[in-house]
Amino acid sequence: MKTTYHYIILAWTLLALVGQETKAQTVSYQSFAHYNRRVAEFAPLRDIDSTTVVMLGNSLTENGGNWAERLNTGLKVVNRGIIGDNTIGMIQRLCQITPYKPRAIFLMAGINDMSNGMPAQQVASRVITLIDSIRLQSPGTQLFVESILPINESNGRWKTLSGRTDDIPWANMLIRAYCESNGIVFIDVFRRMTRGRSNILRGELTSDGLHLNAEGYKIWAFELRRHIKRLEKTR
Repeated sequence: MKTTYHYIILAWTLLALVGQETKAQTVSYQSFAHYNRRVAEFAPLRDIDSTTVVMLGNSLTENGGNWAERLNTGLKVVNRGIIGDNTIGMIQRLCQITPYKPRAIFLMAGINDMSNGMPAQQVASRVITLIDSIRLQSPGTQLFVESILPINESNGRWKTLSGRTDDIPWANMLIRAYCESNGIVFIDVFRRMTRGRSNILRGELTSDGLHLNAEGYKIWAFELRRHIKRLEKTR
């Protein structure tokens, strides 16, 4: 399951962790403009502690807005989604999250790696590297890995994801297998957003074939609620 590529990236990540405690909040990695702005916005915040639930991800997470409201919970939930972010960007900014040992992290990652032309196995490998990084840096944090969500290519907007509809469940299968073999909760939101045996995102759940509308977020939040309820019972 762990490819040579996976080990190389993990080794690189481990080296990056040296001195992490003294460098918390410092993200030297520079990416696209929105990523840099969001990271700068997060830097002065002190809203993560051992009681916090962190929503970590890309545009799907960021566009979810107030997740505490979506999840109908009194738990402290913070949104750490960045539009356009991929697994490398998330690894680089874990220093803004894991030193504070949050209670739980809900992870949504992989679709932007896939849009960069990576095969499904490589996408899964990158997500697994991110998973390992989180567990290594904050082993007491409960990690919930969400499946990569389906897409709908019918409107032709997302050219970089052209022809990738059937690659997503393949990547999810590899990520799920890894999670199940390592005692990590995997949440299959993908199948709740498709019909029958189709791998296509249902048209009524999306605004553009990739991002979700209000109905799509309702389904996603519903799938997370049972896990949130367990957290509520044990706080």
